[in-house]
Amino acid sequence: MTAVDPSSLRVAMLGSISWRTPPRHYGPWELFVSMLTEGLVERGVDVTLFATADSITKARLIATAARGYSEDPDTGPKIEPKVWEGLHISEAFERAGEFDLIHNNFDFLPLTYSRLVDTPVLTTIHGFSSERILPVYEKYNDHGYYVAISDADRSEKLDYIATIHHGIVLDEFDLRAEPGDYLLFFGRIHYEKGAAEAIRVARRSGLPLVIAGIIQDQAYFDSEIAPHVDGKTVRYVGPVGPQRRNELLGGARALLHLINFDEPFGLSVVEAMACGTPVIAVERGSMPELIEHGVDGFLVDGIDAAVEAVAGASSLDRRRVRRTIEDRFTHDRMVDEYIVVYQRVLESRATGARCR
Repeated sequence: MTAVDPSSLRVAMLGSISWRTPPRHYGPWELFVSMLTEGLVERGVDVTLFATADSITKARLIATAARGYSEDPDTGPKIEPKVWEGLHISEAFERAGEFDLIHNNFDFLPLTYSRLVDTPVLTTIHGFSSERILPVYEKYNDHGYYVAISDADRSEKLDYIATIHHGIVLDEFDLRAEPGDYLLFFGRIHYEKGAAEAIRVARRSGLPLVIAGIIQDQAYFDSEIAPHVDGKTVRYVGPVGPQRRNELLGGARALLHLINFDEPFGLSVVEAMACGTPVIAVERGSMPELIEHGVDGFLVDGIDAAVEAVAGASSLDRRRVRRTIEDRFTHDRMVDEYIVVYQRVLESRATGARCR
């Protein structure tokens, strides 16, 4: 395989317009796109980012939506998601001839444009919201190129060019060598993420719990979370930005990640570990790929095991926890692996041989 000079690549990075890129607080897809885009630009790749107009990037920015539709203000004109998604995706594909490759990070809908252009389309699949979206991926399986973000999230119905775990910018996270005196839940407030389970574990462990994240399911929050929030044993601090995120993750005794679904990755898991904070996670989805049980966290099967793990969290070497991220989940490693995949896609297109 002949190496491709990164400076010769012209890549269209198609991001989401739910939130700004990078997000102000929540927005995992937008955060990933930002980290990858800026890393590619640092390596000399000619990247055009398709995102919201208020996005911050060193790449060329093309925008149709002024702001993310999930952060619409209470006053002023509203952004209709489906309308602006259509305008956003079509803008990228109408310019397809300007690029060597389109990197789709906007789920399944852009695939429906992919046979209409000659430019190859690589799609990072950021999890499946439902089995009902699989038919689109299946239809374009023999035409596009798919990257999984974990082996656990691969569908047996699809072919993949690679699995590439997310990486993070280590400089944004400070190692806290000594554990704090609270437990942390960090993520969207939804049944899937296990905020209610985190409250139960914290109560039984005798430690206060801090909850940070957007409220994605208001009914769930009102019935399962709010009645327990007293400002002392359980505190809800809302969504937080990068600086507050670093402080909260680093100060926690452990991150409680007691998920009720097969999570495709989990950025908060590696972010916590970058601060030296061990993670106590239900052994589902990608968690065994991220956490080495008893070394940088604990994989558990329920509340009782999680309570036991809290007692053992302080015995873990927080420097060793961070080393997992240094060794396996860096931003640089992720960017390098995507450049290799771009090279494989372009060689596949040039030779007509599928690369799987």
